[in-house]
Amino acid sequence: MRFFLICITGLCWLATAAGQNKLVERKQHLTLMGTAFEVCALHQNPEVADEAIRSAILEISRIEELISSYRINSQTSQVNRMAGVEPVRVDPELYGLIERSLKLSRLTDGAFDISYAVTDNLWDFKSGHGKVPDRARADSLKALIDYHNIILNPQDTSIYLKKKGMRIGFGAIGKGYAANRAKKIMQSFGIDNGYVDASGDILFWGSNNGKSWKVGLASPENRTEALGWLEVNDMAVVTSGDYVYHIKTDTANLSHIIDPKSGWPVEKMKSVTIICPDAELADGLATSVSVLGPETGLMLINKLRGVECILITGDNKMLTSDHAYIHRE
Repeated sequence: MRFFLICITGLCWLATAAGQNKLVERKQHLTLMGTAFEVCALHQNPEVADEAIRSAILEISRIEELISSYRINSQTSQVNRMAGVEPVRVDPELYGLIERSLKLSRLTDGAFDISYAVTDNLWDFKSGHGKVPDRARADSLKALIDYHNIILNPQDTSIYLKKKGMRIGFGAIGKGYAANRAKKIMQSFGIDNGYVDASGDILFWGSNNGKSWKVGLASPENRTEALGWLEVNDMAVVTSGDYVYHIKTDTANLSHIIDPKSGWPVEKMKSVTIICPDAELADGLATSVSVLGPETGLMLINKLRGVECILITGDNKMLTSDHAYIHRE
């Protein structure tokens, strides 16, 4: 038989096979990095699976301590406090994440930009009753969004934000990085099959007891209905959209995704799903394509090897990259 687990965000469904003579499935639900995580391991020995999951959770918590811009003692917060003052030396791990973020900024012509975080306190997307802020205030903060003003020094792994008031944040890439790291930790315990679900951003590896993992793409109009199914193995499936976190006005549904060039939420698409082997890259590209829009976004994805994309536009049209395949049955 089969049972279906609806992700908390409603962005996807995950189908898991059940039956006899299967690997034991162990999983844990908890809140990490300010969002809902589910960590799942399949193994012959449930004790090994449980220990792997515990170690993966500790790793995600460690990463949160390092990269969170909301924890006042994190290295990211230290960098933000010293914006326009002086460089801050950081761990090579954080330096590498920032370096990769800037590469993605260059690849997407600024559609991805970790300095968007200066707008974090301007919007209230999570409460469900946020208000549209003053446009003049948003425009004043826009001048502080520019990845070119994030200066890296490889000699001492220091980071310098050139303008006072700048902030960096990893809301558009941090969960993917954490999922990658959690997978590596679990594999070190011999977990060859499993997944890490970061509130709908899912990294799969191995198989679901010999079968491909099956993931449903939720309808923007009704999150309990699937528009179709993806079958994946060693792959990340990451969705960004306005399903949950948004502000609805009389004329638009403002997504929580900020366009770095306007400093304003995107309105072009309801959802972007990226499929590729790396969860960090998928996380960043989902945000980038949301900002770029359907035409430019698909042009970018079709140039990238091993990356596919499924879009739901503002007028409910489904568009896909050249080799993306959705099962409709």
